[in-house]
Amino acid sequence: MLTQLLLLTQLLLTLLSNYTNRNRKLIARLSESGDFFFMGNSDTFTFRKFTIRQERCAMKVGTDGVLLGAWAEGGKRILDIGTGTGLIALMMAQRFPVSTIDAIEIDSDAASQAVDNVKLSSFSNIVHVMNGSFQDFASRMPSKQYDSIVSNPPFFNNSLKNPDEARMLARHTDTLSFRDLFHGVEKLLMDDGVFSAIIPATEKASFISEASLCGLFLLRDYSVCSKVGKMPKRSLLAFGKTRLKDVENQTVTIVDTDGNRSDWYSSLTSAFYIK
Repeated sequence: MLTQLLLLTQLLLTLLSNYTNRNRKLIARLSESGDFFFMGNSDTFTFRKFTIRQERCAMKVGTDGVLLGAWAEGGKRILDIGTGTGLIALMMAQRFPVSTIDAIEIDSDAASQAVDNVKLSSFSNIVHVMNGSFQDFASRMPSKQYDSIVSNPPFFNNSLKNPDEARMLARHTDTLSFRDLFHGVEKLLMDDGVFSAIIPATEKASFISEASLCGLFLLRDYSVCSKVGKMPKRSLLAFGKTRLKDVENQTVTIVDTDGNRSDWYSSLTSAFYIK
């Protein structure tokens, strides 16, 4: 009997080790490829305090959204521009439960999915999803003011258009240029408010330039690398209406040398991931 138990225990440990190694290799492959966005093709992604369904959304749950939702500065009145599945809005609701959050999405299918995700969460009383363009929203609501605005904006400027129209809307600046984004943010952001965004590192210079033309100045600049020794893939940026003498600069990584979540990323996202 004891021998059988020992054999069973050894088998279970072997299976667990194989499973862990496969996950590590998967994380490593994802980080090597620089594909921060997708975290799987499942129609459902479950976090600690809410669940995201995404079968009607062109852009799925990914590391970009998780990074921004966990990193962005909050406030009492928060605006999420291009909410997609509603992920970032729900993460901000979890972090700032006494806030009021407006989330706008141009794609009707994604907006309806975000509405459903919010309704199924415990944050439905503070998150409000609207379907429409940010440009129209900013022009119709010039008196609305937010102390926190967040966005994972479209970022492809000069690439081939995706044949999937919904996916193209989510990824190309044709629907929301950096200039239109910052013009709207400048109107809606309180004088002491903060606008937080995540963009490809290759777009950082033009993004900061457009911000300065609209009177918004860099406050925080985090360069996000897939792993140690790799060039940054993403930039987490925060802007305000007051120029600071010293900008907070950091370079951070998603995974460590063993292919596991880095200490920084684990600490940042521990309140959201189940594992």
